[in-house]
Parts: sequence; structure tokens; C-alpha cells
Amino acid sequence: MPLYRCTVREGLTGLAQRERIARDVVRVHCGVTGAPPAFVHAFFTEVPATELPAGKQAFVLGSIRAGRTDAQKAQIAKELTEAVAQATGLGLDEVGVVTVDVPASWVMEGGELLPEPGEEAEWLERHPDL
Repeated sequence: MPLYRCTVREGLTGLAQRERIARDVVRVHCGVTGAPPAFVHAFFTEVPATELPAGKQAFVLGSIRAGRTDAQKAQIAKELTEAVAQATGLGLDEVGVVTVDVPASWVMEGGELLPEPGEEAEWLERHPDL
């Protein structure tokens, strides 16, 4: 957690572009929220263009811990839109990004429920391998 599902039009991305986008997802999310990089997950799905929202060639759905401010969520959406557009050569209008709040108590990492945003220090002490 957070979990970013990156759905792209078939044939749009190769491995190098996906790696770049995944690194950008971690960079943006951690830069905006201060969350530990080990918490961030990104995965990719290719679909026919007809299965994406109208006018979009790439769509990112980020399930993030509830408690982030509207400004943080807007910044994540803006920066990820720009990063995906740069990595794929798409226009900003062809990339969609949405975040969805998920309570920390609904998610487990390392066999424990996640801490609330800003309360990670004690949790990370118990999980030094992350």
C-alpha cells in the first residue's frame, strides 16, 4: 500500500517505459506524502484502447492511505500525469490519474496492519527489512 494500477493501451509501453513509470510512481508518491518507498506498489495491465476511458491511452488508479490532504492528492495526480505522458510520449489529455482513499486499517504489510499516515516510525522499527 499504496497500490497504483497502471492500465495502458496494448503495445503502448515496453519494459523500459514501465520501469521508468514505476520509479516515477514511487518518487512522486514518496515525495508528496513522505511514505516509505517499501510501501509503494505499481503494476501494469495492457488492454485494448476500447477498454480505457474515452480519449485516454493510459490510466492510473492509485489506492492510497486515507488521510492525505486534497492538495497532496492533486499534486500526486498532476505529477503522475506528467510522468506517464513523458514516459509514453502521450499528451497530458491522453493520460488519466485518479486516487482513491483506503483506510490504513484495511491494509497489511509485513504481517501487520499499516499505520496511519505520519505514524510510520514505530511500525518501521518493527520491520527493519522494509
